Amino acid sequence: MRVISGLYKGRRLKAVPGKSTRPTTDKVKEALFQVIGPYFQGGAVMDLFAGSGSLGIEAMSRGMDQAIFVDKHPKAIHTIHANVEALKLEEQTEVFKVDAFRALRAVAKRGLQFELILFDPPYKTVNYETYLNEIVQLQLLKKGGFIYCEHDVSENLPKSHDYFSVMKQENYGGMIGITIYEKI
Repeated sequence: MRVISGLYKGRRLKAVPGKSTRPTTDKVKEALFQVIGPYFQGGAVMDLFAGSGSLGIEAMSRGMDQAIFVDKHPKAIHTIHANVEALKLEEQTEVFKVDAFRALRAVAKRGLQFELILFDPPYKTVNYETYLNEIVQLQLLKKGGFIYCEHDVSENLPKSHDYFSVMKQENYGGMIGITIYEKI
């Protein structure tokens, strides 16, 4: 696994040991950032169900200033810390070992907002619409900001929402689906 573009292009990242996570492929990462970027002039990213942190690190490599990584699994948290330290990003990042809903509420209490929220939970385990509604209610996404959802192709994510428009909805490799929303 590696960073595919930007400041840290080509740098190797550690993967979470075991089979509890599935890294986002380079093809899917490139598709994501071609739709929303490909580069940024600062901003903040929140990487929910972060695993190794590779998506949030990719966003930082492409110009985001700050990142919050969230995962509740100890092996993932350890891997995120190792990857952040290897790239010397400790001053620009926070890592939370907590449930995603709890993290959303905690950052809302601090008045934080994001240009990008990355949402890559274990497939078929969450209700995406519930999370979208929580993000809206807590006002976590800036106008024009993006939410990236990676999901199993059998999961039907909302094609319309009162606060978001669908920028892209596509399947990759027969199993992976991505849906990218923009806040309107």
